[in-house]
Amino acid sequence: MRNLKKLLLVLIFLAVAAAVLIFVLENQQAVALSVLGWSSPSLPVSVFILAGVLAGMLLGPLFGWYIAASSKRRWRKQLRAKARAEQRAALATVPLDSASAAGAPAQPVTQPPAVK
Repeated sequence: MRNLKKLLLVLIFLAVAAAVLIFVLENQQAVALSVLGWSSPSLPVSVFILAGVLAGMLLGPLFGWYIAASSKRRWRKQLRAKARAEQRAALATVPLDSASAAGAPAQPVTQPPAVK
C-alpha cells in the first residue's frame, strides 16, 4: 500500500511537471511589463505567469497563518474575559446564613447590610 501511494505521488508529480513544461514551451512570446514608468526586460510570458503562480503559492499560506493567528488571539482574549466574568460572579455570591454555608446554594449580594 505504501509503494502504491509513492507511485501515485510520483505519477501526479510527473503529470504536473509535464503540464508546466508544455505551458512554458507553448508561451515563448517575449513581453515586457511596464509599471509606474518602470519597464521590465523582455522575457517569455510564461516566466511572468509562473512567477505570479509561485508568488501566490508563497503568500497564500502566509496570509492563512496570519488570519489563524489573529483569530486564535481573539479567541484567547474572549476566553480570558469569560474567566474573569465567572470569577467576578463567584466572588459576588456569599453565604447568607449557616444553612447556606452547609451546602445550600449561595445567594447573590444585592446591597450591603445596614449598619445599626
